[in-house]
Amino acid sequence: MMIKKYKLAVALLLILSATSCKDSLDLKPYNALTSDQVVNTVEGLTAATIGTYTYIKDSYYMRNYHMLSEYASDNVSLSGTTTGPLFYAYNYRHLDNMGNTEQIWRKGYQAIYGANVVIEKGVPGENLEMNQLIGENYFLRAMLHFDLVRFFGRPYTDDNGESLGIVLKTNTDVNELNPRAKVKDIYALVVSDLLKSIELMGSTKSNIFASKEVAMALLSRVYLYMGNYEGAHEYADKVIKSNRYALVGSANLASYYTVAPGGDQKMQETIFGIKHDAKDDRGDNSIGSMYFTAGGDNSYGEMYASQSYRKLLDKFPNDLRHAFVRPNYEKDKDGNIKLDGNGNPIVAKRNGYPIYYVMKYSYQDNIETLSSPVILRLAEMYLTRAEAAIKLGRPDEAFADVNLIRERAGLKGQELFSASNMMGYTDMLDVVLDERRLELSFEAQRKFDVFRNKRTMVRDYPGTHLPSGQITQEIPYTSPRVIYYIPRSELTVNPKLIQNP
Repeated sequence: MMIKKYKLAVALLLILSATSCKDSLDLKPYNALTSDQVVNTVEGLTAATIGTYTYIKDSYYMRNYHMLSEYASDNVSLSGTTTGPLFYAYNYRHLDNMGNTEQIWRKGYQAIYGANVVIEKGVPGENLEMNQLIGENYFLRAMLHFDLVRFFGRPYTDDNGESLGIVLKTNTDVNELNPRAKVKDIYALVVSDLLKSIELMGSTKSNIFASKEVAMALLSRVYLYMGNYEGAHEYADKVIKSNRYALVGSANLASYYTVAPGGDQKMQETIFGIKHDAKDDRGDNSIGSMYFTAGGDNSYGEMYASQSYRKLLDKFPNDLRHAFVRPNYEKDKDGNIKLDGNGNPIVAKRNGYPIYYVMKYSYQDNIETLSSPVILRLAEMYLTRAEAAIKLGRPDEAFADVNLIRERAGLKGQELFSASNMMGYTDMLDVVLDERRLELSFEAQRKFDVFRNKRTMVRDYPGTHLPSGQITQEIPYTSPRVIYYIPRSELTVNPKLIQNP
C-alpha cells in the first residue's frame, strides 16, 4: 500500500510541478489540475497538497515574495542599477507590468486553486489523515491570500480594511471572474481558514508542512497586522507554550540558516520553512545570489546590508547577529587584507558602495546559493507577544520577551532593557520594533512592520534608490506606493478588477 501511495503521489506531483518552471507562465486562468483530475482519496489529496506546496516553493512565488517585501525595506542597499523588475520594487518606482508582481499573482492563485481542490474534495471527519489534509489546505489558502493582500491591498490598520484588496477565491470555478474584495473581507477569510485549520490539524508533522502550531503562529501574525493585539498575544503565547519549539542556542545562532528544516522537529526554532535540497539550488536565480558572491558565476552579490541597518546593529559590538552581515575587504595580490592608515581593514566597494554581504541565504549544505527560507520561527512569536503586550499596556512582559531574544544574541547586563535602562529610547514600542528589525532582518517582514504601524520608511543612506543629488528617500505610510499595481495582464483577463492608484 505504501508503494502504491508513493507512486500516485509522485505521478501527480510531476504533473503539478511541470507547470511551475519559469518559462511556463501563460494567461490560462489557473494552469493547474482541475478538480475532476484529482482522486478523492487520502492518496490523491496528498499528492494534490504536495503540488500546492510545490507552487509556493517555486521561485515565481518564493523569490518574488522576498524581493517584493525585503527589497522595499530600509535593511538593504542596492549597489547598481538593473533592468530587472526587482529594481522597481527596491526604488518604489512601480510599474503595472512588473514581471515579479505578475508572477507572484499568477503563481499565488494557482496555489489557491490547488488548495480549493482539496477543500472541496475532502470529507471532514472521515479519518485523521483526511482532517489533516483538509486543515493543511485551509492553512495554505489562508497564507496565500494573506501574502497577496499585503502586496496589492493597503495595510489593514490604515482604515480597518475598508480599501480594496485582492480577489477572494474559495472555489475551483476557473471561469468565475470576481472583482477585488475589501481588505477586511480577505482578512476575515484568512482568520476563518486558520481557525478551521487549527481545529482539523494535529501536531505531528515536521516543520516543512502545516500543523496546528504552524497555523497558530500565522494567526498571531495576522492578528498583529490587523491591530487585534489580544488575539496576537494569545496565539503567540499558545505557540510558545506548546513546547514544540526552542530558540537555537547562542553557540549555534550563526549557523542556524545553513541547516535545512524537516526531520525531527522537536526543539527546533523553525516553525515553518520552505525546504530546498541540493537539487533545488537555483544558482543565480536564488534568493541568496543577490546578497552574496564568492566570486564565481553562480551569484551576483549586489544587494548589501544598508548603512542604516548596520548602524543599529553596531550599537552593540557583542551582538551575535553580526554573523549575518559580512564585510568584504580589499586584498593585495598575495591575498592579504589591506589596512588603512589607522590599521583598520579597508572595506571593498562596488560602484562606490561598500560591500556588506547578507549571509542568511547562503551555504546550506556548503552550497553557496542554497537556502531554505524560514517563514515562521519561535523568535518572532516572542517579539509578537512583546509588541502586543506594549500595545495592551503591559510593558514588563515586553521587556522580558525582548531581553530573552537579546540574551540569545549574546547580550547581557546593561545591554538588556528595563524601565530604568531604556538606552536612549523614550518609547518601548520603538524598542520592540528595532528588536524586530535586528532579529528578523532580511526575512521579508520589515516593510510590513513599518507601514502597519503608520510610520515612514526612511532610507537615508547610500544606494541606487536615491536619485542624483538626493541624500534620503522617505515613503510615508499614506503613499500609494506602499503597495503594488495590480498586474496589467490581470486587468486584461478580468475587466472587473480596478487598478491601484
